[in-house]
Amino acid sequence: MSAADTAFILIATALVLFMTLPGLALFYGGLVRARNVLSVFMQCFAIAALISVLWLAVGYSIAFGGEGVVWGGLGKAFLNGVTAESLTGTLPETLFFSFQMTFAIITPALIVGAYVERVEFGFVLAFSSLWMLLVYAPVAHMIWGGGMLADGGIFGDIGVRDFAGGIVVHETAGLAALLLAFLLGPRKQKNIPPHNPGMVMIGAAMLWVGWFGFNGGSALAANGQAAMAITVTHLSAAAASLTWALWERIKFGRASMVGLVTGTIAGLASITPASGYVGPIEALVIGAIAGVLCQEAVLLVKNRLRIDDTLDVFAVHGVGGIFGTVMVAVFGAGTWAAQLGGFAVVGIWTLVLTFIIIKAVALVLPLRVDSETEANGLDISVHGERGYDFNS
Repeated sequence: MSAADTAFILIATALVLFMTLPGLALFYGGLVRARNVLSVFMQCFAIAALISVLWLAVGYSIAFGGEGVVWGGLGKAFLNGVTAESLTGTLPETLFFSFQMTFAIITPALIVGAYVERVEFGFVLAFSSLWMLLVYAPVAHMIWGGGMLADGGIFGDIGVRDFAGGIVVHETAGLAALLLAFLLGPRKQKNIPPHNPGMVMIGAAMLWVGWFGFNGGSALAANGQAAMAITVTHLSAAAASLTWALWERIKFGRASMVGLVTGTIAGLASITPASGYVGPIEALVIGAIAGVLCQEAVLLVKNRLRIDDTLDVFAVHGVGGIFGTVMVAVFGAGTWAAQLGGFAVVGIWTLVLTFIIIKAVALVLPLRVDSETEANGLDISVHGERGYDFNS
């Protein structure tokens, strides 16, 4: 065990959990109507708690418990055989378990942005549980757990290069969000401005800080690769923030604060798969392109495809993660066959399994709230609470 590596990943683990709670919750919560803000908090918090228990039960074992092609098996269910002295590389295995758990938490939480303001809470919990176990955990195993997309797999000695989750996290969440939004249908009331842009900015700032643990910690060591990953993560986020705002100003005559910080998230998602393999100049290129590319993707999904992916999960996270995955090959850090092939394999796996999960859960639990509940807001109708009480 390395004390330095262990200390670093302890901090990184806290930072990645900080991304979901409270970062993502505040970012998403500020973007919805005031009558739905608590429902978003509730969904993010409940997903974090539920996925943590499921990760211990079987999720970790599926992802990292064995050497199957797409399935790690159940040999490490409930951390069977893992003690305080067990190591993964230079880290205590319990710490590796916890670090990876924070990734398993945020990935289904990202999908929340696609269905806010109109989905049943029971469906959220059932879908997120099955999706993590049947989509996220197997994909993590395929790429990070020695499965068929890793080195020595179907693409030969050099497998898919996904340093911190461009495919494993952002592509899977983005595609699942797009499909779920399509099947769920649009909100009754659309094009309503965010109720609290300040909350959006605070959430985005927390995500930016937490992303240092997300990408830097993925080196699994306190070393130069981790330091470079943090550096390029910051630079990509900065570049994308600026180009998103500039492109917004060129197209619409003004640069919004919500747009600026959405560009930040686009830059962070785009650098994620490449963060351990590129330098500062490449990071600036990735971020600068992502700020324009992801903004155009938002307009494509909403105006051309007419899919109400409410908080633009696919356009920002999905497109950003896929773009960054391709840029790994562009800059020579991975092979074209592995990067494009990995994107295709995971895309098919995600869409097919997500469709099956949605249809299966919908047979047992209602997918969408009724029209009255949607109009009144989920906070008071579903949870019996209000985010704001202006009469007190």
